[in-house]
Amino acid sequence: MKYTVESDVGKKRVINEDRAAFFERSDNIKLAILADGMGGHNAGDVASEMAVVQFEKYFKEADASIFYSEDTIKQWLKQSVSTLNYEMYQYSLMHDECHGMGTTLIVAVITNNREIVVSHVGDSRVYTFTNDETLLVTRDHSYVNMLLELGQISEEEARIHPKKNAILKAVGTESTIDPDFYKFPINYPMHVLICSDGLSNKLSEGEIAAILALSLSLEEKGQKLVQLANDSGGEDNISFVLICFDEAEVE
Repeated sequence: MKYTVESDVGKKRVINEDRAAFFERSDNIKLAILADGMGGHNAGDVASEMAVVQFEKYFKEADASIFYSEDTIKQWLKQSVSTLNYEMYQYSLMHDECHGMGTTLIVAVITNNREIVVSHVGDSRVYTFTNDETLLVTRDHSYVNMLLELGQISEEEARIHPKKNAILKAVGTESTIDPDFYKFPINYPMHVLICSDGLSNKLSEGEIAAILALSLSLEEKGQKLVQLANDSGGEDNISFVLICFDEAEVE
């Protein structure tokens, strides 16, 4: 398994409100995290930074038994996201400059059972890319996606909708939070992409897949994704964790 982490301010923003990171414990359990912050001057980067810093702490301090089963991982994720949400919400109430701040959040636990368990809030996304197919794992918590699922707009209309960036759920904006959960097996070979909307809004699944299929190092593929998103406008911060599971690692 290889990974690369990219976080670029883009071409139009002054502050990077995204944070992305990858952590590994001594028992080989791994965690990828992506947070896209929002809310007032400097508050978005406070929220996303808090999410990554706190989750690293939760992850490093968690008992090893938590990561033995899907159910216990989901319970830990739910409790950890809830704790983070409460701490962030309280922080925003005590600091006027951070009032209303929040963040999208994707936390992906890579287990020793060749599975990935994901907790998701907001419109950041998880994709998987194999030789056979490309899959969007997560479901956006966004106004436009709600209209799309209700059949009120088409996918083409969704791409250009004026409220495209309006999200319905974020960590830290309310006193409680209810994340979504997903689980999928690790296939070989496979790329897993955990990204902010600064990437997914600018590149199609086909464009991303084409770059991942190139004979480049994983770091070079990551740099190409950032470059193409910037070349396509770069209006937002561009951040992601890109993970590659190579078939050569199969025992």
